[in-house]
Amino acid sequence: MKYITGKTDFKLHNSVVSLGKFDGIHRGHQLLLDKILEQKSKGYQAVMFTFMFHPNNLFSDIEIDIIYTEEEKRYLLEQSGLDVLVSYPFTEETASIEPEDFIKDVLINNLDARMIVVGSDFRFGHNRRGNVTLLEAMSGIYGYELVVFDKIKLEDQVISSSYIRNELLEGNLEKANSMLGRPFSIIGEVQHGRKIGRTLGFPTTNLIPAEHKLLPPNGVYASITIINGKKYPGVTNIGFNPTVGTTPERRVETYIFDFDSDLYGTTIEVCLYNQERREVKFQSLDELKAQMQKDILFGREYFSKIKY
Repeated sequence: MKYITGKTDFKLHNSVVSLGKFDGIHRGHQLLLDKILEQKSKGYQAVMFTFMFHPNNLFSDIEIDIIYTEEEKRYLLEQSGLDVLVSYPFTEETASIEPEDFIKDVLINNLDARMIVVGSDFRFGHNRRGNVTLLEAMSGIYGYELVVFDKIKLEDQVISSSYIRNELLEGNLEKANSMLGRPFSIIGEVQHGRKIGRTLGFPTTNLIPAEHKLLPPNGVYASITIINGKKYPGVTNIGFNPTVGTTPERRVETYIFDFDSDLYGTTIEVCLYNQERREVKFQSLDELKAQMQKDILFGREYFSKIKY
């Protein structure tokens, strides 16, 4: 997959393009992605166009934690069959582009879009004035085909990134995962930890998530770790490890069942399925070890009952 980031001056040819924020790459986003991937058999390039930073962070003092970081999004899309991911810089200048100019200069001149695929609520350009009505009107001028998907629902609730964020923050992994269309995950390079788990007989892999990566509440989760395309069940603790001396940042520590290979420096994906308990401070290492044995039993029983 070609990755174009931080550039406004680039040229693609013969493209089918999906546009949006794509935070979470949830089931609604996957409709758009599947549509452009279908066109590859006709000789087109499948292109996803998004912005480098979440647009709400440019004009607001409120920083929004994101479901998938830029690096995670790139990792996941690499596996989808996408040809090109464009992370367009979202700046004062690019945000002020008139919608008609965005269509002409970016979609046509830069992307050579032959098909444009968007959600029904897609907005773009200065003051978010551009919409599907404008895209439809301009299609006759520039000759592209416009495909618009309506929002999809789960239990009468429209699937959206904000709804998924709320469920994740509440620890409702199974609900969030059903909207995502895949298990929520943390992706990163395995770091050296304090090796306390190893001394207790439970060696763990350690990830340190990016600063604005959204995480569910601190606690223990049934998890699947994907290593070089292979899935391994286990349990994951998210938090600060208060029993053994609080860490300076939240960590994602995973005990992988029946696995004891060196993963330092390896990029892995830790997929969360269900929360067992919240993080607590135990009175002793023996108490912690006893609870970890219960956590592992929970994870083994959970994955004995589901397909993963």
